[in-house]
Amino acid sequence: MKNLVNKIVLSIVGVFASVSMAQAALPVAATTAFTDLKTDALALVDLAWTAAIPITIAFIILGMFRRAASSAT
Repeated sequence: MKNLVNKIVLSIVGVFASVSMAQAALPVAATTAFTDLKTDALALVDLAWTAAIPITIAFIILGMFRRAASSAT
């Protein structure tokens, strides 16, 4: 039983060691690509907010107009 536990612990330590080495070996080009992707994604989010706010306000005004029109008749 101790032998099995030792093998399991050793395999878990090996997996964590290989994962940390894989993360440390990230090329500079990949880091630059992810940074550019993050910048582009944040720019798209900013564009989405500029469109989402007027659309939301338009739906609110449309709902108020419908309510006022239905109560007038």
